[in-house]
Amino acid sequence: MSLGPGLLIAAPRSGSGKTTVVLGLQRALARRGLNVRGVKCGPDYIDPAFHAAATGAPSFNLDSFAMNGPLLGSIASQAAGSADLVIAEGSMGLFDGIRHEIGRTGASADIAALLGWPVVLVLDVSGHAQSAAAVALGCARFDPRINVAGVVLNKVASERHRRLVEDGMARIGLPVLGALMRNADLALPERHLGLVQAGETEELDARLERLADAVEGAVDLDRLLALAGPTQLDSPDDVIPLPPPGQRIALATDQAFSFVYPHVLAGWRKAGAEIVTFSPLADEPPPSDCDVCWLPGGYPELHAGRLADASRFLEGLRSFAASRPVHGECGGYMVLGQSLEDGDGHTHSMAGLLPVETSYARRKMHLGYRVADLLNDGALGRAGSRLVGHEFHYASVTQSDMSEEAAFARITDAEGQDLGIAGHRRGLVTGSFFHTIALR
Repeated sequence: MSLGPGLLIAAPRSGSGKTTVVLGLQRALARRGLNVRGVKCGPDYIDPAFHAAATGAPSFNLDSFAMNGPLLGSIASQAAGSADLVIAEGSMGLFDGIRHEIGRTGASADIAALLGWPVVLVLDVSGHAQSAAAVALGCARFDPRINVAGVVLNKVASERHRRLVEDGMARIGLPVLGALMRNADLALPERHLGLVQAGETEELDARLERLADAVEGAVDLDRLLALAGPTQLDSPDDVIPLPPPGQRIALATDQAFSFVYPHVLAGWRKAGAEIVTFSPLADEPPPSDCDVCWLPGGYPELHAGRLADASRFLEGLRSFAASRPVHGECGGYMVLGQSLEDGDGHTHSMAGLLPVETSYARRKMHLGYRVADLLNDGALGRAGSRLVGHEFHYASVTQSDMSEEAAFARITDAEGQDLGIAGHRRGLVTGSFFHTIALR
């Protein structure tokens, strides 16, 4: 089955400028009148929100480790079905993933191979010239499943520097589709989990327009469009990645609670669930006519004082939890706990629904895929259900009831190493640092 064409914009390593190029391309092509759709490879909440702002359409994640073939096909068909072009953004380096069977490593290259999308490399050429061609050649030859069709040069120092890099690319026969000069004004603001969220970025539309202007002036868009390849899929099934936890789902939604995968929400709606949003930062309680409450991840550590003072929210949450399920992921889990220490070392009382205290002041990075086996029935499924997802946070647990009777799940990493128990359960309330991607 062949759907709309796509390209994967990737790089040999993180920090090469993929997101800058992707957003510039998406906005530049969208303002030409094309129906452009974004895709993000791997687990990432922030970049898809920027894709949606650039294109005016939802952006989905595709993850070759966390998602099985039918789910990948279902999501890809949603993205490419009516699109004039899908512009997918890789994560980290093109081949960076986990040690697993080929095609299931979580690397961006797996997605290009599965869907037949040609790869355009973004090369940060600062610090070298003709040697950049050796890096590109290595990427082109490393994996015979994929087609590296061209390169976009980034952080070019001068016209002479550009000519030297292009000379190297000519020797290996890789087309240079364009070159962006060094320009710090094009960078988007960042914080501890990546870019500042799209909804918080000042003058986002104006920034996207400047990125589009820069990319349009530096990249041969017609030549790039000609490289796109049709999305190759078997007849895709209509797969629900995660069964809805209820019929009417109260979903916390604001700058403190924003990390929800679009494919999960789309699956809940497809299954007939209704999603009702509310804002804890606006001191709104979960709507009383809902039958389950979901507190997603986000940045509660940046708003801990406001959340602690949000009495209507906290009292309403406690009242809701007395009779209906409540689940918190990562930041939501922290808010369900006893207290949260912010980055300045101030401790704020939280909902007190789970026996855990957390701190952002005592930071330690936690990053990686997780496979979770549920220990009890709850909002995410029956005891014994297996979920796959990831952790990405800097918060530390400072006090906790770590008994298995009070735990949410038993987890392993992507290679099957036992990481013990995780999260907490008390009554109808559950939570953990684990972000769910799909049911396995």
